[in-house]
Amino acid sequence: MSAAAETETEALRADVAFLCSFPRDSAGPGERASAEWVAARMREVGAPTAHTEEFRYAATYAPAYALHGLAVLAAGALGGWAGRALALGALASYELEVSGRNQWVRRFLPTHEGRNAVGYVPPRGPRRRTLVVVAHHDAARTGLIWHPALAAHPAGRVRRRLAARAADPAGAPLALGALAAATGTRPGRAIGAAIGAATVAAMVDVQTSETVPGASDNATGVAALLALAARLAADPPEGLEVLLVAPGCEESGMGGMAAFLERHRRDLDPATTFVLGLDTLGAGAPIVARAEGAVLPHAYREADLDLVDAAARAAGLAPPPRWRIGAYTDPVLATFAGLPAVSLLSMGPDGGYTDYHLPTDVPERVDWGSVGRCLDLAEATARTFAAAG
Repeated sequence: MSAAAETETEALRADVAFLCSFPRDSAGPGERASAEWVAARMREVGAPTAHTEEFRYAATYAPAYALHGLAVLAAGALGGWAGRALALGALASYELEVSGRNQWVRRFLPTHEGRNAVGYVPPRGPRRRTLVVVAHHDAARTGLIWHPALAAHPAGRVRRRLAARAADPAGAPLALGALAAATGTRPGRAIGAAIGAATVAAMVDVQTSETVPGASDNATGVAALLALAARLAADPPEGLEVLLVAPGCEESGMGGMAAFLERHRRDLDPATTFVLGLDTLGAGAPIVARAEGAVLPHAYREADLDLVDAAARAAGLAPPPRWRIGAYTDPVLATFAGLPAVSLLSMGPDGGYTDYHLPTDVPERVDWGSVGRCLDLAEATARTFAAAG
């Protein structure tokens, strides 16, 4: 390993270790402290005007999910046409909530101050293209729903291997409960009511649980964003402006990314912009999300996924497998806003994320080879995108 590579590896490890040294709670004091630190590191690696941006958002998804659980519970208890209508309404509202397309329920819930870190690496020569690199810096709350036994269940392993699908235990069950209640049958209503009640209980548990260290998810993404910025600042592609975005409140519902897009979307031309998400990079093999969502699959464009494949081949890397993930990542909001985007993640050999949303997601458990492979793929994607302009 060269001296430069050793220095970069040490910086990656140091950045992850620091971010894991305090709780980066969504819309909390930890997130605000993290944003200030990330902005300072952006300035160090080549984004001289990096700063933080404030917004208001929920500290956790738990209350919004719990309200939908209550609606499904009520639908199962009510029965009849009113119960069916309530179940279908809850299902539609829940899909809008978890996908981030319309989180109307949150207008009635408390909000707190969240913080994004944003920086620019200037282009070499006139700007022709803009690469937006996104990596959320907050960490998740744990809870019993994230217990490894759920991910290790045989049915879960079979589903992941057959469908290349990573499930979200916080999202998918409630949708099934709403569908069951909507049948109007006695067994369906009972199943719906039971799942609704279980969802409420699970969300109370999440609401009162601790914030995990979040080494893989997503200190690795932030560290890779900083390393990628340093690489591109040291050897900038002609005409490529790099916009660095470390959103807060991803773990509570993508609130930071929504705030960033609301503030900056008009400055981003879809014809010359590409959004590259970096999330949970320390699990194993690099992957890209071909679609994501806890209820409906929201697909990424084939042309954008093909760009990553072309970049991998040009750099002598293996094109990453395409997964349908059952959760959300920030870049999906960019696709809703009409921007080309991909979400780069990593997946373990068992089809899961290492220590996902668990207190054991610590730096010692990170697959650093995975982080390096994801970083190389991200750089290749950036340079291929720049060369296409």
